[in-house]
Amino acid sequence: MLDFAIFAVTFLLALVGAVLYLYPASRQAAGIPGITPTEEKDGNLPDIVNSGSLHEFLVNLHERYGPVVSFWFGGRLVVSLGTVDVLKQHINPNKTLDPFETMLKSLLRYQSGGGSVSENHMRKKLYENGVTNSLKSNFALLLKLSEELLDKWLSYPESQHVPLSQHMLGFAMKSVTQMVMGSTFEDDQEVVRFQKNHGTVWSEIGKGFLDGSLDKNTTRKKQYEDVCTWAICFLTTSEEVQKKLYEELDQVFGNGPITPEKIEQLRYCRHVLCETVRTAKLTPVSARLQDIEGKIDQFIIPRETLVLYALGVVLQDPNTWPSPHRFDPDRFDDELVMKTFSSLGFSGTQECPELRFAYMVTTVLLSLLVKRLHLLSVEGQVIETKYELVTSSREEAWITVSKRY
Repeated sequence: MLDFAIFAVTFLLALVGAVLYLYPASRQAAGIPGITPTEEKDGNLPDIVNSGSLHEFLVNLHERYGPVVSFWFGGRLVVSLGTVDVLKQHINPNKTLDPFETMLKSLLRYQSGGGSVSENHMRKKLYENGVTNSLKSNFALLLKLSEELLDKWLSYPESQHVPLSQHMLGFAMKSVTQMVMGSTFEDDQEVVRFQKNHGTVWSEIGKGFLDGSLDKNTTRKKQYEDVCTWAICFLTTSEEVQKKLYEELDQVFGNGPITPEKIEQLRYCRHVLCETVRTAKLTPVSARLQDIEGKIDQFIIPRETLVLYALGVVLQDPNTWPSPHRFDPDRFDDELVMKTFSSLGFSGTQECPELRFAYMVTTVLLSLLVKRLHLLSVEGQVIETKYELVTSSREEAWITVSKRY
């Protein structure tokens, strides 16, 4: 009887403790600053929708409560990290998994123990080898597709407005489908059909990312389009940056061909792409599933908590990036700045294979375009931003071009 009484009391105390700790209405019991659920069933999803995007919601939340904040996806506690310092403190052995996949699985109630660390490293290595081999074997194809776009732009009169987003989407679709899936997509009709289906799927993913219902599959190939689009957009706004990039291209390539070996020498071009990713907040949110109980500052993060990396907030933090809204590739001349950027997964050893693919595709295209063309903005145009899994322009971005020679 005594044993049963002890068991009953222990069980009851544990149950009460769990309710106090995890029940949405008692968010403060978790000890992490943040907001209580707006609705019992949906948590703070209505607040995310009203903010316009998860990124904009997180910007507001971190401004109010600091670098470590909490909110609720339905009945699930979510912790968001919003500075480089707290991101560096986050200890999580599961760091080799794809962050978007992690977010999807977490919201679908997958547990984190699905794969060993060695399996995750092997998977990442396979991805990296696949990307490297694809770039090596398809470099001539990438160059050909870039030249086709250049020839198209060279044929335009200087007053012609070029629909940048549309052209970059078409270029990205041709590059990715032909390089990854072969000769079937040499047929433009097949590319158009694929592009239409891609747009439908991406629209659904974007909606799910906005309202938290991320129960669909996803692809990161849209990064190729948006790196190209944003890089050209920013170049049109800075004649000085475009001039420095042209001078580097001229010095490295001269009148010779564009080769993978020479592309590795384009230091300033790489800085332009890094600053493009940072300024555009290309990937505004990443995610990890907490494998083990962790601690950041004085805050305890329970096991199986969904931890968001608010990268869009981090990349605009003035304490890390002076004049954060200014497009300034020269900031990456500082090795400490590049090291910080690499620690966020946008460069270096932690760079995801897909982003490395995107950098190469964009570098080849920019090398051809900037060597032959001046890229100019359309006067009076204001480009509004749409924040989903990957940041893009809300409407068409228009530019004009003029020939260098």
